[in-house]
Amino acid sequence: MRRLPALTAATALTAAALVLTACTDASQQPTGSDGASDEASAEASFDPSAVEADEEIAALLPQEIADKGTLTVGSNTEYAPAEFIDADGKTPVGFDIDTVTAVAAVLGLDVEIESAAFDGIIPAIGSKYDVGISAFTITDERTAEANMISYAVAGSQFGVAAGNPEDFDPENLCGATIGVQTSTIQDEELTEATAACEDDGEKPIDVVRYESQADVTTNLVGGKLQAMYADSPITAYAVEQTGGEVETIGDIVDAAPYGIVVAQDDEALTEAVQAAVQKLIDDGTLADIFAAWGSADPVVDEAELNPAE
Repeated sequence: MRRLPALTAATALTAAALVLTACTDASQQPTGSDGASDEASAEASFDPSAVEADEEIAALLPQEIADKGTLTVGSNTEYAPAEFIDADGKTPVGFDIDTVTAVAAVLGLDVEIESAAFDGIIPAIGSKYDVGISAFTITDERTAEANMISYAVAGSQFGVAAGNPEDFDPENLCGATIGVQTSTIQDEELTEATAACEDDGEKPIDVVRYESQADVTTNLVGGKLQAMYADSPITAYAVEQTGGEVETIGDIVDAAPYGIVVAQDDEALTEAVQAAVQKLIDDGTLADIFAAWGSADPVVDEAELNPAE
């Protein structure tokens, strides 16, 4: 059984620091938890209205989008705290939502967030959506389909019910029942890992896929899963939201950058978004956004286009 490579201690501490002060609405709140209220709402303090337009960067926009005046964004608003629906039942919030709202502000645009299935976003970039943001880990497979501009880094981490009642071992995944959100990088990793188990003559991993991360957490707390596997900020958030009914286990692994998705054939929009992200990095705005959600540490130093794995 292969063990997923661990981060360095320093990087693990950085990723683990993204413990989040915001709360989800009832649609994102794991059921059966006494540790957090269904009345909770986002508490992040970043105000995107404070971001001013940069005329030089805005001039890079394709004329069609400049004339439209709105950046249309596809996002899977079921992955708290990156992107989720606030307690009012309609407003998208999260560190990704604040990030793309700030990008639009630099470009002198309004932003329109459209909720979408995670695996349907990238195929619709350039047609239904101008850009996509949804905690997309940058991979060679994804950059083969679209441009991706880096803005932050996260790893992956397992979570178990408090006390690890199923004796889940993150170093021996074969035969375990593990929940993931459909089409995430963790889904892909577990698919590869279960094939390795079978090649070694061991029991395959029972990978249980859900459309919503909240459903993953709910079913873990409810005893239907031995473990969950998600981006490290999301696992940390599950611990926070369940009042300790979920706990992390094992190392944070596979640190990789998140990317904003733009169509490959739209060089002008790619250049504009990349410049806007770099400005937000350089002036500290992006760090302020992540700080409002718990930590500034995951922000990258450079908004790279399609960095290699």
